[in-house]
Amino acid sequence: MKLRLLGAFLAITLFVLLALEVPLAVNYRDRQLAELKNGLERDAFVLSSYVQSRLDDPNTGELSTIAFNYSRETEGRVVIIAANGDVLADTDPLRDGIRNFATRPEVAAALEQKVASGSRYSQSLKTTLVYVAVPVSQGNKVVGAVRLSYSTAQVDARVHQYWLLLGLAGVFTLLVASVIGVLLARWVTRPLGDLNDVAREIGDGDLDARADAKHGPPEVRALATSFNSTAGRLEKLLVAQEQFVADASHQLRTPLTALRLRLEMIESEVDGSALEDIEAAHSEVLRMSRLVDGLLALARAERAPGAPPVRIDISHVIAERRTTWEPIAHDRAVEILITGGSALATVNPDTLSQILDNYIANALELAPPGSTLTIRTGTEVHGTNTFTTVHVIDQGPGMTEEQREHAFDRFWRASATRSELGGSGLGLSIVQKLAEADGGRATLRVAPGGGVDAVVLLPV
Repeated sequence: MKLRLLGAFLAITLFVLLALEVPLAVNYRDRQLAELKNGLERDAFVLSSYVQSRLDDPNTGELSTIAFNYSRETEGRVVIIAANGDVLADTDPLRDGIRNFATRPEVAAALEQKVASGSRYSQSLKTTLVYVAVPVSQGNKVVGAVRLSYSTAQVDARVHQYWLLLGLAGVFTLLVASVIGVLLARWVTRPLGDLNDVAREIGDGDLDARADAKHGPPEVRALATSFNSTAGRLEKLLVAQEQFVADASHQLRTPLTALRLRLEMIESEVDGSALEDIEAAHSEVLRMSRLVDGLLALARAERAPGAPPVRIDISHVIAERRTTWEPIAHDRAVEILITGGSALATVNPDTLSQILDNYIANALELAPPGSTLTIRTGTEVHGTNTFTTVHVIDQGPGMTEEQREHAFDRFWRASATRSELGGSGLGLSIVQKLAEADGGRATLRVAPGGGVDAVVLLPV
């Protein structure tokens, strides 16, 4: 945007310069030529007054003296012509024989008592000549003519020098305009760039970010103020929503725990069909408890970040989670295998533990008896970023592409019946939030054996 604004400013400046300097340059050239013609015409009349009394006796040499004196002072050419058109004096090198200029248009006009002027290009001199021819009169009788011609080389030199000065002035003006344009573009675009960065930060979850409303044009400051007001209201709304979810989840845990204990006490005192109903109610209470725990964990993940991530060897965290889950895996006849060796990643250890717990719980849910659950570490490169990967691979029935796309949606479950390991539909949503909080991301892929390859990518 800064370049577009600067380009528009310079384009307007260039247009104004051309609109001013081109007419000025043309007018200067025309004025110089007009002054030259007027000067020649004035000098021609002065010379005609000198020579009118001397045309009666042209052989005295006075005409040539007058012509050459004028030519020496002005570098112009003087031709004095008799009434019949014969050349009486010419400051150009004389040619052999008598020359007659009666057929020249300007001379013919002057001999008819008219003033003639014009310009033409001289092939021999390789320059443009300006000429003026005036009559020489004695009373009402035309006795001859005087023609003056002058090369425009000196005028062209002055015109070109003037044009050069105009060009240099234009270049200097463009340089000044460029500096002003850069400052102006920065003044306008820098607050807009900051506003865009703040909007991106808010979109990434940093609701405390605010735009600078003290710098820039008044319109941009007003926009930043409105943006900050909207961001503040949005932050209050989301915080209130998350607080409600957290508070409701926390408050529901106590009555659900009491209800579960009462059901367990009643379960020991009844039998028959009533026992089946109590067991079903107990299962629903357990499912609701898991749902409440998941809501509480998700609210905590969204509300405030945990400890800052550090660069650690994640193999120790993986080994610890394997030890924790091995008894449950043993009861389900599933072996947990770790491959890949040590790996370094920048992550919060508690965050990684929660991610692995959710992945392992889902994998044990799907893994058939006698199968192997593999936890493998590795590295992947995406663009210019390198990630350490942790794979939790099961040998279960796997998931369709559509199921993998929706697996991270809240309250989504692959099946309606889940065991005591999960079932709230919030586990993978929590995983995604936790991974993104540490600069990583979570994804589900197809395992080589047809199961699910649950992957978390962590910054190195």
